[in-house]
Amino acid sequence: LEGSISKMAGADGDDSLYPIAVLIDELRNEDVQPPLESLATVEETVVRDKAVESLRKISQEHSPVDLEVHFEPLVKRLASGDWFTSRTSACGLFSVCYPRVSSTVKAEIRQHFRTLCSDDTPMVRRAAASKLGEFAKVLELDYVKSDIISLFTALASDEQDSVRLLAVEACVSIATLLPQEDLETLVMPTLRQAAEDKSWRVRYMVADKFSELQKAVGPEITKNDLVPAFQNLLKDCEAEVRAAAANKVKEFCENLPEDNREQIIMTHILPCVKELVSDTNQHVKSALASVIMGLSTILGKDNTIEHLLPLFLAQLKDECPEVRLNIISNLDCVNEVIGIRQLSQSLLPAIVELAEDAKWRVRLAIIEYMPLLAGQLGVEFFDEKLNTLCMAWLIDHVYAIREAATCNLMKLVEKFGAEWAQNTIVPKVLGMANDPNYLHRMTTLFCINALSEACGQEITTKQMLPVVLKMSNDQVANVRFNVAKSLQKIGPVLDSNALQTEVKPVLEKLATDTDMDVKYFAQEAISGKNIFPLLFSCTNFELHALYLTCIQKLKIL
Repeated sequence: LEGSISKMAGADGDDSLYPIAVLIDELRNEDVQPPLESLATVEETVVRDKAVESLRKISQEHSPVDLEVHFEPLVKRLASGDWFTSRTSACGLFSVCYPRVSSTVKAEIRQHFRTLCSDDTPMVRRAAASKLGEFAKVLELDYVKSDIISLFTALASDEQDSVRLLAVEACVSIATLLPQEDLETLVMPTLRQAAEDKSWRVRYMVADKFSELQKAVGPEITKNDLVPAFQNLLKDCEAEVRAAAANKVKEFCENLPEDNREQIIMTHILPCVKELVSDTNQHVKSALASVIMGLSTILGKDNTIEHLLPLFLAQLKDECPEVRLNIISNLDCVNEVIGIRQLSQSLLPAIVELAEDAKWRVRLAIIEYMPLLAGQLGVEFFDEKLNTLCMAWLIDHVYAIREAATCNLMKLVEKFGAEWAQNTIVPKVLGMANDPNYLHRMTTLFCINALSEACGQEITTKQMLPVVLKMSNDQVANVRFNVAKSLQKIGPVLDSNALQTEVKPVLEKLATDTDMDVKYFAQEAISGKNIFPLLFSCTNFELHALYLTCIQKLKIL
């Protein structure tokens, strides 16, 4: 095989086959050097990581004796290698072999890990820090206290912030392993230091892991140490840190001790939250808006009405669309606490105010949230409070609003069903067909295009189609050619009888219209692939001729 590959590589000049030949040659060599060990030392990080992953899996297949004879020597070679690449790979292998080797070998493994934690190369120390928590989980508790804590403290004080932030991750694992009485002396000094680290990346990691740290250290330390630390992170000078902390507000508050949870939130957390509502960074405000509604279930009805609703109102009017969306997306949390009536009296007026804003882009943003809002409030409340608003958007003076309002109706029908549409939406839409403003009459056609599929064949055929056909006599050419386009759009929804007896004659008439655009779109509808098979199932010489003419023109175009 090797010879064949070599010949192929030589004959075709295909260098891609050469490494395969080399690998086969290495495997046949009497001087055995495990391939995965070699791959674990290469420069490419992806290759090294995959090699380590494979070695970890292979270690599980070894017996304790084989681990000491074959696998543990490999780990030692990697750990003492000249190149930093081999030493970084070794960091990921200590934890898989430690539990199943003898006490003597365990001591050697601990010593190798200690050495790598103080390696001269930052990349090796980073690798060691990233595996510190994993290694701690397989060590005996005495060695966690004597070895791991000192390594954790050293790595958390490393000159490289990329090492220090990885030590924060390890802190979660270490804290879960230690008895409660040891946490204050062994872990908290280092954690306090990390929460005030000069590097924002380290503080960000503390904020990002805060909920996990809170669960690991328990309620007493949370109350005494983590609450002040969390306040500082919410007030951090770096927006990235404030955003990470803001994202943990709800989870942190949920995990506070129940006996004084409300007092801690109202006294220490809520003042910081109020400041973040008007933060200068939109990512901070957006992160807060995604969780702040959840505080209502924790603080109860009275506190929500008095303290939280003003904050929700402020965020609903925020200039950042994502902030507004995050508030509207979580209205159901508040609804559960204060009830739909209270919600309608407080937040909905603000939503309606935004929906009628002079800036069309603000109106557009509210339209896009309406289906989501409707789903949370329910059909009865929607009909009472918001239906009129949705219909008003259909006659807005800005086309983008009318277009978005049409899409909004389609989504509402998909959410509330065809029967609701038939009783509530369709009559109002069809009534616009008689509007003096031709733009509004065209909106009727656009709505029919959007609603036909969601409403189904019966409603489309019996209620919508007659209106479309009647509008084919409209005095405005733009309306007439949109009739042709609508007939093509709704054609697939209609039955064959309606196509033959009602649609076909109207399209034939429009195809001879005096306006060139009307004629063009009518001919396009006739030749369109959606309804052509049904339209031309009968034998009509003139219509076939018109079809052929249209096809020729399309080819020329």
